Amino acid sequence: MRARRSTAIIAAGLLAGSTGLLGGCSPGNVRPAGSNRPPVGRTTGTDATSPVVAAQRLAAQYDYVGAEKLLAHDTSAAAKTELADIVRQRARTRAWPDTTEVSHLFYHSLIVDPARAFAKKQPQRVGYAQYMVTISEFRAQLEQIYQHGYVLVHPQRLVAKNARGALRPATLMLPPGKKPLVLSVDDVNYYEYMTGAGFASNLTLKNGHVTNTYRDAGGRDHLGAYDVPTVIDEFVQSHPGFSYRGDKGILAVTGYNGVLGYRSSVKEYGDAPHTRSQGQQAKAVADALKAEGWQFASHTWGHINLTTAPLSHIKADARLWDTEVRPIVGPTDELVYPFGADISGLARYSPDNKKFTFLHGREGFDYFFPIDASKPSWAQLTGQSWRQARINVDGFSMQRELDGKKTALENFFTTASTIDPLRPLPLPLLLNK
Repeated sequence: MRARRSTAIIAAGLLAGSTGLLGGCSPGNVRPAGSNRPPVGRTTGTDATSPVVAAQRLAAQYDYVGAEKLLAHDTSAAAKTELADIVRQRARTRAWPDTTEVSHLFYHSLIVDPARAFAKKQPQRVGYAQYMVTISEFRAQLEQIYQHGYVLVHPQRLVAKNARGALRPATLMLPPGKKPLVLSVDDVNYYEYMTGAGFASNLTLKNGHVTNTYRDAGGRDHLGAYDVPTVIDEFVQSHPGFSYRGDKGILAVTGYNGVLGYRSSVKEYGDAPHTRSQGQQAKAVADALKAEGWQFASHTWGHINLTTAPLSHIKADARLWDTEVRPIVGPTDELVYPFGADISGLARYSPDNKKFTFLHGREGFDYFFPIDASKPSWAQLTGQSWRQARINVDGFSMQRELDGKKTALENFFTTASTIDPLRPLPLPLLLNK
């Protein structure tokens, strides 16, 4: 059965809105239906032929100790000068005052061709306007986020397990003027319904690096940076200080249409050689993404609402995710809630919450991400879990700021200066607009 979304379901997403602990996901994403932590990220850009250049890159991404070690035994004048500068930089760093209160922005896949995505004949045009941003909007926002001093970090830099296995605030050292930021991307699956609508087709491995394949309106394929992961990879190459020790963001994936644009689901496409080949290709891309500083999170297999789903449905969905997605993306201790639909209200997770007991105890999730765009940050820490609310960057939140309403987005960029001229405004809310 292929993924479909009814008008009623889209309306349900609107009720969740973008200001509470629930929020919408992209159109088309509803399907009936003990973890080892992934690498925190690698420091990129080392050059074996030039220790000084490599050390500069490490220091630019706040790994001062690593940079100092690299130059410790280099007696050249250039190395000594660089080492002294790095020592001075490290001395200026300060511990971030509260790592449990850090902002978290999230996006969906980027619209590359707004003329197609927003066309009157496009059946999903309203959903695209509501939940997606265009690539030009994202690039403009990214530049302003960087200019505001934000630095991408993984959640494990903020909250980590101590020697007894309990989650506790971590120490994060940053220079004055720099602020940590977590970033995630929902539904990095390139669903079937997005085909021909002006989005990238998949994430592609080319010469050991990840790029996108994008098919234009004329049917020609292009390789390049056409979605959030590849645009950020490109941005960090020229702005290394935007990434803390190589950290990028979290990619939240489902499984019902496969993973990363590869139709790898045996349940959906059958246990055939082509399906298995698609899974192998997806795994190669996932491995390369992790090596470049990206993490993966569960978004459930069928994009289910964990607030309303009975525990039996959650368990069945988890079996599919464990069978079809986990072998591709690897171990993860992160769960990004579809629709932002949390398993609790403001009350802390506890052993009395059977859904939490299953998701944490059986599935191995420690980091849980709902949605709350009403404030710059919201988090809740226990010894077993950390909840961090995410701020949706989409048509809903941008329209609120354009309407003069207070939003959390003002802490990161000025929406009006980033709007794509082809974006339909005001935001369409009904399918006939």
